[in-house]
Amino acid sequence: MAKEKKKKVNVKKEDKNKKHFWKDYKAELKKVNWQSPKELFNSTVAVLVIVFIVAAIVILLDLGLDFLNSLEAKGIESLQNTITSQQTTDTNSVNSVGNEITENELNSAMNNTVE
Repeated sequence: MAKEKKKKVNVKKEDKNKKHFWKDYKAELKKVNWQSPKELFNSTVAVLVIVFIVAAIVILLDLGLDFLNSLEAKGIESLQNTITSQQTTDTNSVNSVGNEITENELNSAMNNTVE
């Protein structure tokens, strides 16, 4: 029996708390300072203008950095071509010098064998 009384008391407190919550909720909504339609329109226009300005800045930065990136890519390609052409000329000169050395060694070796 004691448990049933406690349950009834708890249920009554919950009902009072719920009613109290909704009363407080309505009271707080009455205290809210709502904007007039003109203020709401002005605030909306201000937000939209700022969003468009930021979007334009981001677009311009994106296009500018993309242009710089394309220039950099072209510069890197030209550097790579220059380096590879220098390496091929260096290997060709090394091969030709190496051939001369071997030919000179062969000539000296032949001269030594003849004598």
